[in-house]
Amino acid sequence: MREKENYLPSLLTETPMEGRALAITLARKSVGAIQSDPEVKKRLRPIYAEDPAMLIASANVIATEFQTIAAANNYWKK
Repeated sequence: MREKENYLPSLLTETPMEGRALAITLARKSVGAIQSDPEVKKRLRPIYAEDPAMLIASANVIATEFQTIAAANNYWKK
């Protein structure tokens, strides 16, 4: 993997906010890996953008990613 493709050099972040941003990145990259056709993603976006259940499911994916990152960062305890 080339360096610019390595969007995940570490799960360690300085702050919970950075951890949350990383969780969102991981979720987005997962969707991109699963559905790599940009036209399909573009066509489906209006469907899930207005479906509360799908939006909640997306938030759950981000929450799970954040849980992993928080644990890796010892919950940012100093």
